[in-house]
Amino acid sequence: MTEENYTLKELSVKKRPLVQKILVIGAILLLVILFYAFDLGQYFSLEYVKASQARFALAYQAQPALVIATYMGIYILMAALSLPGAAVMTLLGGALFGRLIGTVAVSFASTIGATLAYLVSRFLLRDWVQSKVGKRLQPINEGVEREGAFYLFTMRLIPAFPFWLINLAMGLTKMPLWSFYWVSQIGMLPGTFVYVNAGTELARIDSLKGILNPTLIISFVILGLFPLIVKKLLSLYKRPEQHRHNFDDSTG
Repeated sequence: MTEENYTLKELSVKKRPLVQKILVIGAILLLVILFYAFDLGQYFSLEYVKASQARFALAYQAQPALVIATYMGIYILMAALSLPGAAVMTLLGGALFGRLIGTVAVSFASTIGATLAYLVSRFLLRDWVQSKVGKRLQPINEGVEREGAFYLFTMRLIPAFPFWLINLAMGLTKMPLWSFYWVSQIGMLPGTFVYVNAGTELARIDSLKGILNPTLIISFVILGLFPLIVKKLLSLYKRPEQHRHNFDDSTG
């Protein structure tokens, strides 16, 4: 084989990752464009889920494994592409599968989807994500540097931080992949359970008048109080540490 052939082969090998990257980015853009062009978001609205509740339930009774797999696949894809509708999908999980199976299915689907979004942000769309969230990235970077995985855990517990924003922003930090996955899985679990639990009540609602029942009210109260409780616990946790460090500095 001549030196020229070796050079052409080396160039081909070097170009392969770039071509693969372009193809993946193209596929992502195509899926997002199709989602909005065909108004697929209407199928992830609360109104549509309520209207289709009985049909979904029959399908689940007929082929439970297939329905769960399809549900998780759609959820993973939506989370990976940062498309709207995760909250309604979580409610649907509770309505179809109940508390236990619904929580497990949503927990793994949302975490896997979030991790894929994190990888897309880190390896494929870094520059684009940087341009979109650059101003909000500095405090997140500082938080990760200061607190590590505990900072992500706090963000996952507090619903004030958008699900998609955390996924994309964390992809630009030094957060390791495995840490992102397991912290997200644990951190999102309480909120997941609350939404799935609300979904079990929505599955039995025939009209808007039936929404404000005691169990559902308690579910939303828990969801509303949850970030306040977490913030209070964090402040109580950090206060003794600060006093201890100040005491050590004064006596050192």
